[in-house]
Amino acid sequence: MSLILQSVQATMLIPLWGRATASEKNPEILYDKEAIEIISGCDVDFTEIAKTFGEYGGISYIVRARKIDDRIRSFLKKHPRATIVNIGAGLDTTFSRVDNGTIHWYNLDLPDAIAFRKTLIADSPRNVSIAKSFFEVSWFEDVIFNEEDGILFISAGVFYYFKESQLREMFGKMAARFPGGELFFDAESKFAVKISNRTVEKTGNKGAKMYFYVNKAKVLESWSPSIKVVSSEAYFKGIPVSKEWESGTRLMVRLVDLIKMLKFVHLRFLE
Repeated sequence: MSLILQSVQATMLIPLWGRATASEKNPEILYDKEAIEIISGCDVDFTEIAKTFGEYGGISYIVRARKIDDRIRSFLKKHPRATIVNIGAGLDTTFSRVDNGTIHWYNLDLPDAIAFRKTLIADSPRNVSIAKSFFEVSWFEDVIFNEEDGILFISAGVFYYFKESQLREMFGKMAARFPGGELFFDAESKFAVKISNRTVEKTGNKGAKMYFYVNKAKVLESWSPSIKVVSSEAYFKGIPVSKEWESGTRLMVRLVDLIKMLKFVHLRFLE
């Protein structure tokens, strides 16, 4: 498939490329068969992307996917018929890796993102796209779920780009609408967001500024009496560092966890 990439499409392809290339080399962390197949079928030159993101970038993408997969599988042990909502889904392929035959999955993203997604990943009866903004609360009604079957919201690499006030309001609304539901997402520290923004400024991409950070996850409980922090975990915790990786990659993996630059946050909406 030959693609003339617009900025939105290029941005969406980067994590897919990262998972495809890094999972081929590190299947013990994650093997993303669907991502590999899609990327191999795309007539796109990823040379510049590979130079920009490098080995560490690819590793960070598969580790994020692995941690989300693990959290979903853990949730499905208790709730095999759960509803999963993927916020800012992009070209995410998690469904193909974790589907147990009974889950109901929703991919939430902006209309142009969903339109591009559908050119590469088709919807199916239990894997459905919602073409709306995360802040457009009408998507609440598009999510069909049984409270007793459980609902889990996941989000990868998305919340960084929103302001705390926006997320505080939405998390509160979600807690009210989906009591008993859970939310799992990745977050950077304030220091990491500063570094990320400096890096983005160098590329000249002014539309990719980051705002939201989490230094101490407990603070999120002050947003609403209905929000409870289940866990906050270092990004690379439990992931073995390979001797095959470049020395810079090994150093970054250790440094990120040592100074708590990246983490995964797990929240529950109290009933």
